[in-house]
Amino acid sequence: MTREKILLTSLTYPLPSTTYEESFCTAGFKDDGSMIRIYPVPFYRYKEIHKYSLIELDIIKRKKGDKRPESYSPANIDLKDLKILSKIGTEDYWSRRREYCLKNVYENFDDIIKQSREPEFKSLAVFKPKNVVDFIIEEENEKDWKPSWKAAMDQYKIFNSPERKIKLEKIPYKFKYHFFDSAGKKHKLQILDWEIGALYRNCLKTAEGNEQVALEKVKQKYWNEFINLDLHFFVGTTLEWHLKRAPNPFVIIGVFYPPLIPLKLIY
Repeated sequence: MTREKILLTSLTYPLPSTTYEESFCTAGFKDDGSMIRIYPVPFYRYKEIHKYSLIELDIIKRKKGDKRPESYSPANIDLKDLKILSKIGTEDYWSRRREYCLKNVYENFDDIIKQSREPEFKSLAVFKPKNVVDFIIEEENEKDWKPSWKAAMDQYKIFNSPERKIKLEKIPYKFKYHFFDSAGKKHKLQILDWEIGALYRNCLKTAEGNEQVALEKVKQKYWNEFINLDLHFFVGTTLEWHLKRAPNPFVIIGVFYPPLIPLKLIY
């Protein structure tokens, strides 16, 4: 067990589990600049865990078939030892966030994929697309969670305390970026960031349940706004597809979108 300071930069949308309570995965940067994944983080603690928070907690290396070197679990599943130290803001064109997040940026996606194979088994990286060409919205085949997951969630809610009875809603759409890397190769990656799921739910509420209006608002931000910023992706592998040695086991687990720095401030 070790105690680490971590800047959280990515929170994936929570998923039900038959092993744990509904939980989500976080990722970020340690003090030495290396990336780290923390899973599982219980969903009922979501109000305390925010992107760009500098936290401190006890962690243990994940085992049980997870060969990814960045993978850790909380030493205490209820996060009773968690300390939130500070929040890193957006001042000066996100300068402090840039210091943490842009130390090692990939531009050729094949370089990441090669390093994801043995013996390195790399599973987290920061990637700068050469050109983003589309934002894709696809409807999920199933609008709700599969029955085994719903049964597991109901079981936890019956036997646990009130704070654990928060409804976890499925997002019935997939969101993807289509882009080129520096080698001119096309890629299409799904976005599994909590931020986009929360944005859709908030837009759906303000649109009084109109899904098409909500989807247009999501597209307005992730397409019309973000591609005009200094867009980077936090990418990570899913354990299942990494172990299966999929040609590309990566998804987008977070979007980094600081404003462009004016040329007069660079030179």
